[in-house]
Amino acid sequence: MTQPPLNALRAFEAVARTGSFRAAADSLFVTQPAISHQVKHLEQWLGAPLFDRGGRVPVLLPRGVSLARDLTMALDAIDAACRRARPATSDGALVVAAIPSVAICWLIPRLPRFRAQHPDIQLRVIYAHHGHDIDFMTTDFAFTFADSCPVGDGIAAEPFMSGRSVPVGSPALVGSAPAQLTLRWLLKVGLLHDSDQPSWQTWLSRAGQIVPDRLPGAIFEDFNLLRAAALAGQGVALCSLAMIQPDLAEGRLVQLSDISVLENFDYYLIRSDMTPVDAARRKARHTFLAWIRSEQANG
Repeated sequence: MTQPPLNALRAFEAVARTGSFRAAADSLFVTQPAISHQVKHLEQWLGAPLFDRGGRVPVLLPRGVSLARDLTMALDAIDAACRRARPATSDGALVVAAIPSVAICWLIPRLPRFRAQHPDIQLRVIYAHHGHDIDFMTTDFAFTFADSCPVGDGIAAEPFMSGRSVPVGSPALVGSAPAQLTLRWLLKVGLLHDSDQPSWQTWLSRAGQIVPDRLPGAIFEDFNLLRAAALAGQGVALCSLAMIQPDLAEGRLVQLSDISVLENFDYYLIRSDMTPVDAARRKARHTFLAWIRSEQANG
């Protein structure tokens, strides 16, 4: 058998990942007819169709779903291998991967102080996406959120911030809040959910309230979106007390109850020891870690 057509495999994976031939063409910077040609070439090589073209929009067949899943994993592995083979950074910057909540709410507001204190150290801040592995061959530090301390070869993790979450809302919205929150009042003003929808059901149970099988309200994939909706007065959200402490202190949000959830979750700071570094980079890592701990101590 001849070697698989690599360009065609790449084109097909892009279609499956983006959901359309047009989007795949845009992501690969080629024309839509070129993508269609590559996919047909792959189907001819396989000797079987990958899409059901009976409707207005082509739909992946089961064999196409399976192939796309395997291809995505293989391409991710190739990408990771290439990044491991590449020097950490050509500019010598420390690479800090942070989940969006930590990046927006904690790290970025404090970075001017770090630059003022250590103008000789350059940082490169990138996103650490929840549920995706972090390449510690090219990352010096990472901030993550988990229900247990991350472990692994070449890394050292420590608790950074508590994930304990309580109901909060904007001052204008919660002016009529009862002393003890009720399901009726919460449904009236609106519930805001993150991707962990059972959190509100857990909270209601702990508050002695009726727990419906389903709860209405908008769902936000990212904590920053959830926080923004709460700040805008769109409803009541369950937010980490530690993460929104500045909002509470400055009156942008109001804590509505001491009953909490997600006590078993924490934000973690992870340090990478996977790659050998020179004395200058080792010193920069030590300086950045000391600065983080100083910021933690100062609130």
